[in-house]
Amino acid sequence: MIGGVSSIEYVLPLVAHIEKDEPPARTDALEAAARAVLVLLADVRSTDPEGEWHDVVEAWQGHRIRKVVRRARGGEWRRAGALPGITVAHRTAEVRVYPPIPLDGWPKDLAKLQVSGTDLDEPVAPRAADPGQPVLWLNPSLEMTAGKAMAQVGHGAHIAWMGLGSGARKEWAARGFDLAVRVADPAAWPALAGSGRPVVRDAGFTEIAPGSCTVVADVPWPTR
Repeated sequence: MIGGVSSIEYVLPLVAHIEKDEPPARTDALEAAARAVLVLLADVRSTDPEGEWHDVVEAWQGHRIRKVVRRARGGEWRRAGALPGITVAHRTAEVRVYPPIPLDGWPKDLAKLQVSGTDLDEPVAPRAADPGQPVLWLNPSLEMTAGKAMAQVGHGAHIAWMGLGSGARKEWAARGFDLAVRVADPAAWPALAGSGRPVVRDAGFTEIAPGSCTVVADVPWPTR
């Protein structure tokens, strides 16, 4: 520990269930990933100082809130489901989130999973978000694989959560972390990005340039 913060860097693993013959729709997978991050953050095992995940969640949030998305199918998904975590099902998608792990300490059954292969289609264009619904707006000028975008909207949900007071957090949790992920209209993006809403800027480890603004979180509650 250095200054009360762990010197070990942690990462949050997310595993998407992607069967070859029945993959989820892209937006469903993105929304499931964002909700999975929120579910883990709100879980008593994370929030209670005596909870089994509390210390690693705190250590993870003391550094960069890194998230890595991998895919699993068949027996891989079943083995991944046996490890401690939470599975979030959302329409056609299933995503399992795990408590943070050291960057170089992946469990065997997760370490063998592929990061590639998370390109997903959108069979039907998503409808407009409901009035008052939290929306995670994706930058329309960036091309990202579904796995990369899942991590980015997870960051967006996480940053919004960190800025909310306890009352707003409880309200969101009571609504089952209802949210929408949508690609912003190109004409509306500059105003969104400059609006003061929570913004995700990518570290540039994969796919896109460092500092790229990937997501704007538009939540109906005040954020700090």
